[in-house]
Amino acid sequence: MGVAKDRAVWTAETDNVELLDLTIGDMFDQGAEAVPEREAVVYKYPELGMDLRLDYRSFQAEVNKLAKGIIALGIEAGDKVAVLAPNIPEWLLLEIALAKVGAVLVTVNTGYRAAELEYLLRNGDIHTLFTVDKYRKSSFIEALDGLLPELRECRDPARDLLRTQALPRLRRVVMMRCESSYVGCLPFDQVLELGTAISDEQLRARQASVKPHDVAQIQYTSGTTGHPKGVMLTHHSTLNNALLTARRAGLADGERFLASMPLFHTAGCVVNVLSTLLHRGTLIMAVYFDARKMLELIDAEKPSIINMVPTMLIAMLGDPLFQQGRFNTRSITKMLTGGTSIPVVLIDEVHKRIGGNPMIVLGLTETSPIVCQTLPDDSFELKSTTVGQPLPHTSVKVVDQETGEVLGFDQPGELLVKGYLLMQGYYLMPEKTAETIDAQGWLHTGDLGMMDKNGYVRVIGRLKDMIIRGGENIYPVEIEEFLLGHESVEQAAVVAVPDEYMGEEAAAILRLAEGASLDEAVLREYCRARISRHKVPKYFLFVDEFPLTASGKFRKNVLREVALQMLGLNKGEGA
Repeated sequence: MGVAKDRAVWTAETDNVELLDLTIGDMFDQGAEAVPEREAVVYKYPELGMDLRLDYRSFQAEVNKLAKGIIALGIEAGDKVAVLAPNIPEWLLLEIALAKVGAVLVTVNTGYRAAELEYLLRNGDIHTLFTVDKYRKSSFIEALDGLLPELRECRDPARDLLRTQALPRLRRVVMMRCESSYVGCLPFDQVLELGTAISDEQLRARQASVKPHDVAQIQYTSGTTGHPKGVMLTHHSTLNNALLTARRAGLADGERFLASMPLFHTAGCVVNVLSTLLHRGTLIMAVYFDARKMLELIDAEKPSIINMVPTMLIAMLGDPLFQQGRFNTRSITKMLTGGTSIPVVLIDEVHKRIGGNPMIVLGLTETSPIVCQTLPDDSFELKSTTVGQPLPHTSVKVVDQETGEVLGFDQPGELLVKGYLLMQGYYLMPEKTAETIDAQGWLHTGDLGMMDKNGYVRVIGRLKDMIIRGGENIYPVEIEEFLLGHESVEQAAVVAVPDEYMGEEAAAILRLAEGASLDEAVLREYCRARISRHKVPKYFLFVDEFPLTASGKFRKNVLREVALQMLGLNKGEGA
């Protein structure tokens, strides 16, 4: 098994690991029974009124109270329950409680606006929405008032079900952590009170009816091309992905994990939460990412592992107090990162100044999420240029996107994935599912990549992001990696812009390191001396900050609009 002799195919290996045949609820209970007095969850946010420490016994008791409340609300197995909130304690309780009763957790990006929220609530057939009244600059209650005028007519939400024209399947809105009550919304505490009427036997019976291959979550894709799609992930796929990711990272029993990724993202609720609970560790929860707060939590709570995208690591390295030596981060021994190009110099700086052994991952929502991961002992050079080898029980191949032919080593093509980790499909979108998972069971990722003779995978961009300049393919990631090697460049993104003569040209958008200056002409000569002439961007644009997703990744679609605006170009027009 492993890599083929002369083709870019990695056939799944077991690596002597058997896949778990468990539900999330049963896994959680096994851990709570094994280490009841071990610290399970820490929220150290006195400034937000959250100063919470729960051992596994207490954590289990809170989860069970909520699970009973969910049953009391009339939520059946298979019903869709959406959660729209930052990483508050209730979110974490809901992830486990909903899994216990067989309901489907539908995660909602906290950056959603009213139209996006309406689409998800309708497309996802949401039965109940758990939310907060506001977060940062978004007022979710105002959005709901606009979407659901009938909400204010629901005077007793504990007994009266919501009936709306816009969202005919929505039955309740539960409000978490709000200072005042809202007409039509059921307070979270009242859900717990309703649960007192449900017996332990009723909860056990519901939990026993849940099967490992049932859908546990629906996560909506970003939707940068067309409407977002609801990715259906099972107990089996997410639990085993968490197991295999943690195993390659060397996660040991009882480790402390600083969970800073948003819970609405698979990196948060699967990689961080499930990996930690599987290993009966401690979740040190971040309500949202803030570099200074992360440093304070590391200094005070001594986690051994973190999971952060490069933009988060850069923010921590740049914190003035950290640079003054005010925070001790040497407890960090392991680190997961990925999502964009990571130069050797950044890996080295993170390792030296923050600590830990960075490991690079490739993940997609549709694959539960991690496909490939570097090994702890891989060189920094290998970690900066690849995303490692496929995890156990995972097959990967690189094919020509036009013919489907499997390519040779180090030839660019589309990455395809097969195995236990694949989504069950897109919710209510069988045609889109068939477009993504072919008849042979291979999921077409839309990622351009290549595989070397040792099975290490390198991602060079998205199919839709590839720049075709005068008939030649240019891969943005390759140029981004090169530009990040310049000491003055802190962040780099390359996007396509229209050109009358070449069809498309590359535009490099750069953020310079603090205090650095860089002349465009000098940078152009730097590129011409080191990379092929056709790969040298036609345009170099400098910005003070990058538009990021809630999980800290570049928003390439927004960056392209920024480039077009800065260059005075309109879509479809020449330069």
